This record gives sequence, structure tokens and C-alpha cells, in this order.
Amino acid sequence: MQLFDNPASPFCRKVQVLLRETGQLDEVETTYAVGHPLAPDRMPLAENPLGKIPCLVRDDGPALYDSRVICRYLDARGEGGLYPEGRIWEVLTLEATADGIMDAAVLMIYEGRSRPEALRYPAWVDAQWDKIARALDALESRWMGHLAGRLDMGQIAVGCALGYLDFRLPDRDWRKGRTALAEWFEAFGQRDSMAATVPSA
Repeated sequence: MQLFDNPASPFCRKVQVLLRETGQLDEVETTYAVGHPLAPDRMPLAENPLGKIPCLVRDDGPALYDSRVICRYLDARGEGGLYPEGRIWEVLTLEATADGIMDAAVLMIYEGRSRPEALRYPAWVDAQWDKIARALDALESRWMGHLAGRLDMGQIAVGCALGYLDFRLPDRDWRKGRTALAEWFEAFGQRDSMAATVPSA
């Protein structure tokens, strides 16, 4: 299998963590891809018409894209148990919450990197952060029991989302007022799979 990937992407990191946690890393060839909506030339357009990563090219079927699709596929393939049926809706909702944090954070970065300065809209950027802050507050108030449980894909997604905030938006200080979440992330980030996939530019 071939995985189009970028070490700066939190969505790609989700896949990389899952590959390590399920023992499938050696079965995937990673291909570096870089781009954004205004510069898609080095993205896997033939494999994913949306021009987004991660994108997984399989030997036995069409390419898969969207990190949630890829993670669900690889977990089933590797029998990782990261989407347990007994709490599947909680896991999927937690993963969706984490992905929403990532989406909003990436849009904040694109606003500064892709738009000419005269077209940037600070209020829109702040509105993206408001989404992130609400989601972080929900994690702190509603999800700590789940995060403390057996490893699942929701936890991995949250860890990758928080790591991306540290990587791209450190000045926003997501830890302020969220002691339990900060302590959880400090411990979770020590997993071998997380330590091996710390984002880099």
C-alpha cells in the first residue's frame, strides 16, 4: 500500500499513529505530498480528486481518502480494535470532535498563508478559534472519563488535534483553564506512537 502523507498534517498523523499501534507500519510505503487548495500540483490528484491528504492507495481496490475512512479501513485490516462496537458512537463522535478542531485550526493557518494580507479577515480567524475553544471545553467537561479508558481512535484523534495546536497555534494557549485535558495529553503524548509522529514542518 502507498500512503500520501505529510508530517505536518494532523490528519496524516492520525493514520501514522494507528499504523504503529496496529503493527502495520512496515506494510505501507509513505510518499511525501505538500500543497494547499491554491497550490495542489504536488498532491495526489489522480488518486483523490479533492487533492487532499492522507490518501491510501490499496493493492486490491480504489484509493481511500479522508483520515476517518482510512483509519477505519486500517483498523479493520489490522484487527486493532480501535473502533470497539460496544462504544462505537462515542468513539466516532469523539473522533469527529477532534477532526473539527483540526479543520478549524488548518483554516486558521490557511488564512495567514494562502490569502494576500489585504484579504485576510481576523474576525473569521477568531471565529475558527471559538469553535476550537468550545470543543476543548467539551472535552474537558464531558469526555475525560472516555479519554482515560482503553485506547481507541477517539483518543488518538484528540491527541493529534492537541499536538497540532501546540505545533501551529502555540500562542493561543489551549491548556489555560483545562487542567485535566492538559494532564491527559502530557501522559498520552508519551506513547511510542505519539512520540514517533510529533509534527514537523
